This record gives sequence, C-alpha cells and structure tokens, in this order.
Amino acid sequence: MSEYRIILASNSPRRRELLSGLDLDYEVKVLPDIEESYPEGLPTAEIPVYIATEKAVAYKTLMLDDELIITADTVVVLGDEVLGKPTDLDDARRMLHELSGKTHQVITGVCLKTREKQRQFAVTTDVTFKELTDEEIDYYVEKYQPLDKAGAYGIQEWIGYIGVTGLNGSYFNVMGLPVQRIYKELKVF
Repeated sequence: MSEYRIILASNSPRRRELLSGLDLDYEVKVLPDIEESYPEGLPTAEIPVYIATEKAVAYKTLMLDDELIITADTVVVLGDEVLGKPTDLDDARRMLHELSGKTHQVITGVCLKTREKQRQFAVTTDVTFKELTDEEIDYYVEKYQPLDKAGAYGIQEWIGYIGVTGLNGSYFNVMGLPVQRIYKELKVF
C-alpha cells in the first residue's frame, strides 16, 4: 500500500474517521460541485458504484502518477425506493417514518483509482429498525443533523442507539465507508 499516496475524495467527517482507523497515511482533496446524479432506470444496487466511479473520473486529469483516489457514495434502499439525503427536516421525518419497523439496505459504492488502474465495488448491509415513535423521530431530527445523511440517519448517533434492532453486514458500511473491504482491496491493488 505504500507505493501510492492515498487521497480520500470526501468531505464526510465520518469517512475521514473511518479511513483513519486503518492507520493509513492519506490526504483529503475535494473538488467542488461534483455531480451525484445517475441514469434513470439504473438498478438500485448499481447506483452507488456508478456515482462513486463518476466522482473518481472527475479527478483523473488532476491526478499525479503516485496517487490513489478513494471515492464513495452511500444510498439507503427500502424496497425499490432509494432514500438519499433529505431535502429538509420534513423530508427527514418522512424517511424515518418509512424506515420505522422495517429492514432496509445500506449500499456503499467505492472506487479506487490511479492513473493506470481502477477498481470499484459495492458493500451491502441490512439494517432493521424498531417501530419509532413520532416523539423519537422528532427528537432525533431536531437535535441531530439528518440532512447530510442518506436515509436521514446516522447509525452512530442516538437514533442508531435506540432504534437499530438488527444488523447483517458491516456496521462501518452503514456509517459510510466499508473499511474492511477497502483494506482488502488496497492490499491487492
């Protein structure tokens, strides 16, 4: 892993915290206004990989030969509906009501890119919420910051402590970066 200078292309404090947990030296570089849209009709499981790859491609002309860029995108999927970041607090409440008492999937797509190579993958985790009361949802939405999180929640925050009753897969993936898989992929990159 030491042959590359690792660049995390993300403003997310959670992603920085998680990547730091791997004890890797890295820098953060973020380009402004990278588009996070995807083609209509793209299967939900492919959306985060598509977006993560598009983010990585945006860095291609700026990359040095010894740099490896890590980009990621996380979506919450309930049935066939993709729950991205809420547009406002009412939208956050709506999303949490939809997730209440159900199991959903959190899918994080990751792209590892150098000038010569590219590898992308997705990690899926099933998350089950208990039935959330209106009071619990209102408390979380008013006290925490759900607007910058896919599905309007952070599992590492209060709502995760009191609401998540089941988890099948990577906890860190739900936080926004599947570090176990990234470590594995970096070792063979």
